[in-house]
Amino acid sequence: QVQFVESGGGLVQPGGSLRLSCAASGSIFGIFAMGWYRQAPGKQRELVAGVTNGRSTNYTDSVKGRFTISRDNAKNTVYLQMNSLQPEDTAVYYCNAVGGYYRDPYPAFSWGQGTQVTVSS
Repeated sequence: QVQFVESGGGLVQPGGSLRLSCAASGSIFGIFAMGWYRQAPGKQRELVAGVTNGRSTNYTDSVKGRFTISRDNAKNTVYLQMNSLQPEDTAVYYCNAVGGYYRDPYPAFSWGQGTQVTVSS
């Protein structure tokens, strides 16, 4: 059974930074691409950043140039460095393995509890 434990969220002022971490149990690193998703109140969950086993990365347009995803396969951990945070980045952030990464990405396993990011002055 694969489980994800996200951490690192919090309250930050606009323009601030946070670094999220996600530790995964189970032998999925080295097999799946990994992704960070977010869900804002009243909105659908969206994939905002992905990283392949080859460490190729992709970002949704709204976070390009501000967010950086990385992975440490030895630690079964994926990170999301978030800079220049804006109020519209406020959401619960989740990680998951990404199936169908190059065609029709989908979350491969059940969700963890996520970590809340709130950007407000």
